[in-house]
Amino acid sequence: MSGLEPHGPELAVLAAVLASFGWRALGVVFANRIDPDGPVFRWFTCCSYAILAGLLTRLLVLPIGDLSEVGLSIRLGAAALGVAAFFASGRNLLIGVLVATGAFAAAVAWL
Repeated sequence: MSGLEPHGPELAVLAAVLASFGWRALGVVFANRIDPDGPVFRWFTCCSYAILAGLLTRLLVLPIGDLSEVGLSIRLGAAALGVAAFFASGRNLLIGVLVATGAFAAAVAWL
């Protein structure tokens, strides 16, 4: 039996903490060198928006589970009302989400 064996969990946590803080330290060092308006940053932003749009489209058009039992027209109608409320409220995300959620819940309860 080695002398380090009883301290295995503590050493694993310590290694994880050091690895995490190592990457954070590198982030601090390189943060000043990143141009937020540069082409690489814009590319990552575009990819993030594309992934989010794909996930939302998948959720609305081809849902799984209980959401698949609700009609497509209800799902798309609630989403459209939420987007309209978002823009009508001056791009307030909370208002858009609340309107879409309320419209969806009301339509499901009505049926």
